[in-house]
Amino acid sequence: MTASASPTAPLVAIIGGGPAGLMAAEVLASAGVRVVVHDRMASVGRKFLLAGRGGLNLTHSEDRAPFAARYGDRTADVTPWLDQYPPAAVVEWVEGLGQPTFTGSSGRIFPKSLKASPLLRAWLRRLDDMGVTIVSRSRWTGFDGPALTFENGEPVIADATILAMGGASWPRLGSDGAWAPALEADGTAVAPFQPSNAGFNVEWSDILRDRFAGEPLKAAAFSVGPSPSGPQAAQGAVGPLTIKGEAMLTRYGIEGGAIYALSPALREAITRDGSATLVIDLRPDLTEAVLAERLSRPRGKDSLTNWLRKAGGLSPVAIALMREIPGDIPTGPEKLAKRIKAVRLTLTGMQGLERAISSAGGVKFEGLDDNLMLTARPGVFVAGEMIDWEAPTGGYLLQAAFASGVAAARGALDWLARPEKDPA
Repeated sequence: MTASASPTAPLVAIIGGGPAGLMAAEVLASAGVRVVVHDRMASVGRKFLLAGRGGLNLTHSEDRAPFAARYGDRTADVTPWLDQYPPAAVVEWVEGLGQPTFTGSSGRIFPKSLKASPLLRAWLRRLDDMGVTIVSRSRWTGFDGPALTFENGEPVIADATILAMGGASWPRLGSDGAWAPALEADGTAVAPFQPSNAGFNVEWSDILRDRFAGEPLKAAAFSVGPSPSGPQAAQGAVGPLTIKGEAMLTRYGIEGGAIYALSPALREAITRDGSATLVIDLRPDLTEAVLAERLSRPRGKDSLTNWLRKAGGLSPVAIALMREIPGDIPTGPEKLAKRIKAVRLTLTGMQGLERAISSAGGVKFEGLDDNLMLTARPGVFVAGEMIDWEAPTGGYLLQAAFASGVAAARGALDWLARPEKDPA
């Protein structure tokens, strides 16, 4: 294990004790730098621990090109982070902390414990052994000349600074986006925060809400439908992205991994048009022709529900969704097959930041150099979700948080090695 840094070594202040900040601390301490992590909460890694409640999806085994594409219009910006710290490096790091990993059938990678707490405890022990200091209940408030200021503490002048304060989702866990005005006042542009990886509102009937809230819809395919107004509607075009997977019906609407993957496009449609259309294929494993053939068989004495269950292979929750569409369920096999293959739900809104898994918005890439340093504040770097990128769940969020922490730390080390610079 690397020994603690020399008292005369450069000092780097890290603001934020989430995955990005702690990863930056490890990289810096490994290089012999003095590191102090400030976090406004009573303990670090609170959102990391929350992620562990769902099994702690660390990263994904997907090939490089489709993996990078998960970052949408920020793919070109995030790919350099992934090149520096790819999924294989995350797996090696986790196992180096004594936490074996496994790859699930979906390609997602988890610790075998399926928990965050053992990994975080081992990580904090390592950082402590490396001499990293963690100062809790230390809320950063901005800059005073070259100094970092804190709500309840003395100003700090560091040789370099890494800001890793998170976005604005789940604010009760520490990431409330309150840092944005201080950076904007300092000349850094910040894109407004928006919820990402959150559920969407649907005006369900009382029957569906009372009987099926909390029920999963499995083995379906989800896509963004045509805009309710404008040229898309006239052309009948649908969004290019289709996600196969599961969703969960809730009293307010619909959520789940497949929905989260579509959240940027759905959010954009709601912002633009006031609502969005979610198209659900209830039997993506069957073509419309095959499904119509099955539905053309005699129904006999079966009720419509039983017949749809037997001939169509539909679950009760899938049949309930079909009944949510205005008008009677069609009886002709061709029309019925079309309905099953394209149930259209109108989404009237999106859940807010307080319920979102992550957020879009944050420090704009235009205000950063290639090392993630603020062009308005040399010697200050940013990492993690406080930068304006987003990704679906499935390991892509944590992977980019870890990788950006590595990238920012290496950028800080490059800065510290420069012969002439202003204090950060």
